[in-house]
Amino acid sequence: MDNVAKISEIPNFGKKVVSVSGREILLVNVKGTIYAVENECPHQGSPLNAAVVKEGYISCPRHGYRFSLTDGSCAEHSECVLTTFPVQLVGDDVLVDC
Repeated sequence: MDNVAKISEIPNFGKKVVSVSGREILLVNVKGTIYAVENECPHQGSPLNAAVVKEGYISCPRHGYRFSLTDGSCAEHSECVLTTFPVQLVGDDVLVDC
């Protein structure tokens, strides 16, 4: 796992883009739970750093596709799955397995 950020760098309901092994990963903080997803919508490649996060989902700003933060699934468009990554918190460190 790669140490990619500090928890203190990601405010509650905030996002942070990090680069891990040449990929852009979006970290999302929902009430102290950190999620890591690919920073690119699988529909048409739109960056997700401007996406809305609500009720455990992240919504693409371009077409509104909603992806589960836990498994990347999209109920409305099952063919589109957002890549998610395992996260581990160690003290203030955020570790992501890419």
